[in-house]
Amino acid sequence: MTATPEPARPANWAGNLTYSSAEVVHPATPDELADVVRRSPRVKALGSRHSFGDVADTTGTHVVLDRYDDGRPPVVVDPATGVASVAAGLRYGDVTRQVQAAGRALANLASLPHISVAGSVATATHGSGDRVGSLASAVVGLELVTGDGVRRTLRRGDPDFAGAVVALGALGVVTRVELETVPTFDVRQDVHVGLPWDAVTAHYDELTASAYSVSLFTDWGPDGVQQVWRKSRLAPGETGTARAELFGATPAATTLHPLPGVDPVHCTRQLGEPGPWNERLPHFRLDFTPSNGAELQSEYLVPRARAQEAFAAMRDLGPRVTPLLQVGEIRTVAADAEPLWLSPFDAPAVGVHLTWKPLPDDVARVLPDVEAALLPLGARPHWGKLSHALVHDPGSVAALYPRFDDFGSLVQRHDPEGRFLGGYVERLLTS
Repeated sequence: MTATPEPARPANWAGNLTYSSAEVVHPATPDELADVVRRSPRVKALGSRHSFGDVADTTGTHVVLDRYDDGRPPVVVDPATGVASVAAGLRYGDVTRQVQAAGRALANLASLPHISVAGSVATATHGSGDRVGSLASAVVGLELVTGDGVRRTLRRGDPDFAGAVVALGALGVVTRVELETVPTFDVRQDVHVGLPWDAVTAHYDELTASAYSVSLFTDWGPDGVQQVWRKSRLAPGETGTARAELFGATPAATTLHPLPGVDPVHCTRQLGEPGPWNERLPHFRLDFTPSNGAELQSEYLVPRARAQEAFAAMRDLGPRVTPLLQVGEIRTVAADAEPLWLSPFDAPAVGVHLTWKPLPDDVARVLPDVEAALLPLGARPHWGKLSHALVHDPGSVAALYPRFDDFGSLVQRHDPEGRFLGGYVERLLTS
């Protein structure tokens, strides 16, 4: 096992946050991990570092599972049940290649295949689709090392399971995740441009139902939605059909990046070219660095029934928001089939995603106004993105989750000494 002492503190992927940890360790075996947890007054797992806030921060020891080996293959797909058991520190893109090789698929993926499985699940990260749940909704089992250094397994149906899936790292270090899969499928991706706001107002439900996964990219200015990305599910070998007109939007003539003028080489194939699910459901390709450069991100999950009110509110904020944006994205997420205590998807939701320019002070000034407009509609901040409330009023965010007190009790039982507290998670649980 290796450790990186101060002052070599790691930063997150975006570079807007330097973590507070005193050391970074890479346990190679279950015994080494258990020893780290037992000896560390404060400890936290650190994944692919794609969170923009301090959900994964600690003043003690950061654990990175890139060298962890429990004697099992990193990905195992059960041929009888289709359940994929995966090492928690793996990136989704690496997992999906092995799942696809087994003739199976995950129902949903996020925009980036570069994010770790455990971190994405713990923060309720999602893709898009009217009938498709978040990444956490696919979890059927977890293995984790809790505050006493003991490895425990929780599976769907166990009393604590619903509180342990989206758990913000507060219960322990997750070492293995079991994911349900479906038979493999193909996807074709078509992009339309120039969708007017009137069409979003009149036909939003039809828009999002027009494909398996639909994303609307907009800068929230008066010109409407600049791009609509539609991912249509196909049986392997099918080609599907193009749609010439989409409520006033027209087919893109060339492959596009969500950001105008940026080379689309990092993006997954478009122009209706079919391909495996894992090469189309993400917006970006695993083999390329997807970012346009330094950026910040926020997202708010709005109840589907309040979507149009949220769109109107964001358009009203356009004069302040648009100059700070690289791009905004609107996505849909289905309700969790089984309620997860800290998941924002207890009902169908619409994600209002904001990719900001690297202007932290300006973004910090506008976020209170964005949240003042959206939170009264029932919106919840994404656990892994920037939020004014998570920093300055975490109790108000906790109050958005009816089972939060139960979650606090669950944390106390699994981690009575508070080893896994840190960042805003500590503020949430002690506010």
